[in-house]
Amino acid sequence: MPRIVVSLIAMLILVACGAPRDDLSGVPDPVGRFLLGHTIVVAPNMQVGPMSREASSDIWIGAVKGAVQDRLGRYEGDAYYHVAMSLQGYVLAEPGIPILYAPNSVLIFEVTFYEDATQTKLNEEPIQITVFEPCCRIPLIGSGITLSAEEQMDGLAFNAARAVERTIRENGDWFGGIREVLPEDETILQRDDLAGVIGAVDGGEIPSSDDNQGTDTTEDAIISDGVEEMELPSGQ
Repeated sequence: MPRIVVSLIAMLILVACGAPRDDLSGVPDPVGRFLLGHTIVVAPNMQVGPMSREASSDIWIGAVKGAVQDRLGRYEGDAYYHVAMSLQGYVLAEPGIPILYAPNSVLIFEVTFYEDATQTKLNEEPIQITVFEPCCRIPLIGSGITLSAEEQMDGLAFNAARAVERTIRENGDWFGGIREVLPEDETILQRDDLAGVIGAVDGGEIPSSDDNQGTDTTEDAIISDGVEEMELPSGQ
């Protein structure tokens, strides 16, 4: 069984509830010199977890890319940085059985940041992140009953963008700023946070793109080529 699918199964047993959606109308506090350049999203080998509705990779890419641009496009720094994401797997929860079984919707992805001026990676290894839908849902009733697949995807894309923004703030020194210590958010987990959950399901190993028979090399080539070939708008 692919490791990403194992991770998705493990996520189904967790219950997470974070803060309601935040307002994106204002200009956020700066993170060093960060100004969003390109947003590159790929999904060459996206896995579908159990008990899931299905959605095409193209729809996922559009939803996630739009959410990231809406959130990070508000920053007004003076140096471009690119955000590259590889979507690994998802569950768009089916209705389930209220009280007895209320599955979660989950998205797993990896993110890498590039500095435009030097065309170099800021994190050598991709950062793997798992997100749940943002709060709030009715306890013991899965979102499959109350939300459509499109609404579930919208929530996951929104939270994926939040997770990328949190990662930027937590590593602010990469962008000429300072590192921030942020409150925990139960709807956002990084790779190290998954160890105990995966251990209970499949021997303690956390899935990574290295388990996908060369997929990581392919994704890295796609993303690297995209960063090198894209040009920023004239005058920016």
